[in-house]
Amino acid sequence: MSTSDTPIHVFIVDDDREMRQSLTQFLTRSGCVATSFNAAAEALEVLPSARPDVLVSDVRMPGLSGLELLQKLNESGPRPPTVMITAHGDVPMAVEAMRLGAFDFIEKPFLPARLHDAIRRAAEFGRLRDENAHLRQRLRRLSGLDRVLIGECAGMRQLREDIEDAADTEAPVLILGETGTGKELVAQALHDLSRRCGQAFVPVNCAAIIDSLFESEMFGHMAGSFTGAAGASPGHFGAADGGTLFLDEIGACPAQQQPKLLRALEAGEVIPVGSPAPKTVDVRFISATNDALEASIKSGAFREDLYFRLNTLVLKIPPLRDRGDDVLLLFNHYLLHFAKIHETEPPHISAEDTAALIAESWPGNVRQMRQVAERRILAARRGRGSVAEALRTAPAESDRELSLKQNVEHYERLLIEKALAEGGPMDQVAERLGIARRTLNEKMQRHGLNRRDHNLE
Repeated sequence: MSTSDTPIHVFIVDDDREMRQSLTQFLTRSGCVATSFNAAAEALEVLPSARPDVLVSDVRMPGLSGLELLQKLNESGPRPPTVMITAHGDVPMAVEAMRLGAFDFIEKPFLPARLHDAIRRAAEFGRLRDENAHLRQRLRRLSGLDRVLIGECAGMRQLREDIEDAADTEAPVLILGETGTGKELVAQALHDLSRRCGQAFVPVNCAAIIDSLFESEMFGHMAGSFTGAAGASPGHFGAADGGTLFLDEIGACPAQQQPKLLRALEAGEVIPVGSPAPKTVDVRFISATNDALEASIKSGAFREDLYFRLNTLVLKIPPLRDRGDDVLLLFNHYLLHFAKIHETEPPHISAEDTAALIAESWPGNVRQMRQVAERRILAARRGRGSVAEALRTAPAESDRELSLKQNVEHYERLLIEKALAEGGPMDQVAERLGIARRTLNEKMQRHGLNRRDHNLE
């Protein structure tokens, strides 16, 4: 008696012991899994966790009646299809049961075949209802992803499908994508579509953490565990407990900390600095990188066992240069976005503008496009500009009208590009700029700069 390979799980609620036993024996012989209760309150306690396929309940019972049970189930959200049975049925009672959502109503005494058929149909109804609800949920999710991860190329469609599939699991996810493709956006979407969506999403840029502070920032520390530790800190793992931890630039994780990261992944435990005992944490782990970790594994800079623990599921974000007509779609989207922010009308996109957009290689990907779109809008406010001008990295004379922050950003990018153009190892580039190597990595990421474009290692 099953609509699939899985037996139908039936809850029986009846205060008559002989009736419960009779129904349990009959349903078990029919191939069902039957669980019986002598009171509605007992069934209500275990319903959320047990999730039976069908509920069979008497109408007249001490305490909560069958009709009151239906009312309670309606208040608690989705419930199993319910078949009501009674020896005292009448038309008004049947009407009330149906109004409250009963699937069927059967009077005692009844033929076993009658109950058999009602349970079978109820289980099939519940299966179809759940499938339809799941499909509606998928449509809502996909519609949301369409607004967040814009694009119609095959790569973006596949990415959205992969996110939908991966969000329903607890498996670690490794996101691969060039700088500026939107790796954190993908991680946020995975979190928002998961069962952890109501908990914390904690993004961390590993390249921005100083090696000497990595352990305490990641795993937390006790008060007084080192100089300056006036109070205890939960660390990023503690802050993400129950939610999602996103580690961007995972390849920058110091080698000496990687075994501790592996332990956190495998055992769900971290040891805060200064703590005598491990602390249990429950996090969904998502990481990302814009560099192939295989090279770091070969050089010994990244542990192979950690890599294989991270890449249970892998999501690949296509670079903007490979996304065809998505370039025009995205640019128009960001033009409208920044036009609204800066309270102006978006400019007309000419044939020359279109040609410039298509010809651009977009090394900074979507992050670069956002900057270009905003530059175009700011120029349009003054009745001038073109896409080709907005694509230039050097600030134009008219950019004096930009905000102080925007001008500082422009100047910082120019200085970094100049230092990169002079060549040499990245440590020397950082030294010429008077900043730490990890700070340089962070700033290059923010500005959409790639060391491979300057033939640097």
